[in-house]
Amino acid sequence: MIDGSICDIEGLLVGHAQDEAARTGCTVLYAQDGFVAGVDVRGAAPGTRETDLLKSENMMPRINAIVLTGGSAFGLDACSGVMRALEARGVGFDVNVTKVPIVCGAVLFDLGVGDAFVRPDAAMGQRALENATDHPVFGRVGAGTGATVGKLVPGAQPRASGIGSASLALPGGGTVAAMIAVNAAGDVYDPLTGQCVACGAVDGRPVPARAAMGALFAAHPGQNTTIGVVATDVKLDKTACNRLATVAHDGLALAIRPVHTVADGDTLFAVSHGDKTCDPVILQAAAVEVVARAILNAVGAEAC
Repeated sequence: MIDGSICDIEGLLVGHAQDEAARTGCTVLYAQDGFVAGVDVRGAAPGTRETDLLKSENMMPRINAIVLTGGSAFGLDACSGVMRALEARGVGFDVNVTKVPIVCGAVLFDLGVGDAFVRPDAAMGQRALENATDHPVFGRVGAGTGATVGKLVPGAQPRASGIGSASLALPGGGTVAAMIAVNAAGDVYDPLTGQCVACGAVDGRPVPARAAMGALFAAHPGQNTTIGVVATDVKLDKTACNRLATVAHDGLALAIRPVHTVADGDTLFAVSHGDKTCDPVILQAAAVEVVARAILNAVGAEAC
C-alpha cells in the first residue's frame, strides 16, 4: 500500500538512524522554520519530552523538531543530540546568549527484541537529523526498527512492524499526512474490511487476539506503544493542533485492537506547516483516515 508520505507537506523533512543488530532506532521530523504543534498523550504508559510546551495556554508558539524513538525512556537521550545539532545550525528560540532548539519527543519500548543495552542516544539523534530528507524511506527503519505488534495471545511470537506514512489531499488544495511507529500490544486490522492484517503467531500460525479471547493475559505494562505525528499544510494555531491530535487518535482505534491500554503509551503529535485553508471537520476526518492508512503501511498490510 503506497499512499504518499508526511513529506508531502512542503518543508517537512524526515531522518532516520538505527542500529539494525540491536533492533532500535530513532526518527526526526524537522522543518528549517519550525512548525506549530500540539499533542495528545492517550496511552497509560507514556514516555515523552517537552509535551507541556504544546499546551494551548503555554507560551512557545513554534517548535523545531519532533523525535520518535525506541529505547524506552533511555531513548529520550536522542532528543539531546538533535537539540545540540540544531543549536550548532543557529536554529531555536532566541534567548539572546544562544538559541534554544525546541525538540519534543516520544518513546516506544523495544528493549526486549534486540540488545536491551543498546539504545538511541545523542549521537544517533544527531545522525537522524543529518539524514533528514524530503524523500525518506519507511518500514523497519528509525523508530520502527524494533517495533512489533500482537502480544496478547499466550505463547505467541509478536509480528515485526515498523514505521509507516501516508497522506491525503484535502478540498482546496491542502494536504494532511501521518507518520506512525506501530509497536502495539494489540493486533492491526484493516478498517475497511475488518480483516486482521498483523498479529502474533503460535507455531507459525497467525492468531488474532480476538480469536483467543478466553485465553488472553495482560501484556506487560509499558512495553508497547504506538507513537506518531499528524501533519498538515492547513494553517492552524496551537489549540487547533491539539484538537487535531486528539481526533487523530481515532485512527489508532480504527486500525489497532485494543489500543490505549495500560500496556501502551500511545502518543500523537499534530503539526501545522503552511497557510492553506480547510473546514476543520473535514481536516479532522481526513486525519483519522490517514493515521489508519499509515498504520497499515507500517505493518505491510498483509492479511493474517
